[in-house]
Amino acid sequence: MYALRPERAVDTPEVEALLDLCFAPGRTALSSYRLREGVPPVPGLCLVLRDSGEVVVGAIRFWPVHVADEPVLLLGPVAVHPTAQGEGLGGLLIREGLWRAESQGWVRVMLVGDEPYYRRFGFRKLEHVQMPPPTNPERVLGLELEPGAWQGVEGAVTRDTSDNEASGTAWRSIGSRG
Repeated sequence: MYALRPERAVDTPEVEALLDLCFAPGRTALSSYRLREGVPPVPGLCLVLRDSGEVVVGAIRFWPVHVADEPVLLLGPVAVHPTAQGEGLGGLLIREGLWRAESQGWVRVMLVGDEPYYRRFGFRKLEHVQMPPPTNPERVLGLELEPGAWQGVEGAVTRDTSDNEASGTAWRSIGSRG
């Protein structure tokens, strides 16, 4: 039995320990981390999954970024404890996170990851979106939560320095490119 809930400040040490366990030691040197530095994650979209012993076994986070001055949701990281992998918990976190993102009014999501895995959720390679180096362009993937949301959105991914902490709905861009 698992309990899914929004990440709280008290969860942060356990989530960070899980991320350290699941990813390479140099994970914080990746370009996606440079985009997150000093930027709060999107409220209500960062989730933790606890087992019956109240141990964090999964986590997902979302961050605001921009591409061509358009708001974009950056998914990641998502992690599941090695002892719980293969149970579909990563998929659960991703599907729930995307549902909540759409409920908040987000229309486009991106990530850096393996297309064969993320394709099942609808992610496809973004041809004209550039993450800061040293990101492999083949791993830059996007998903439309609203049809046509990525149409005409191309260029470099940049940090979002606006105050998004008050409400995720401040990032609504429905109809801005449609």
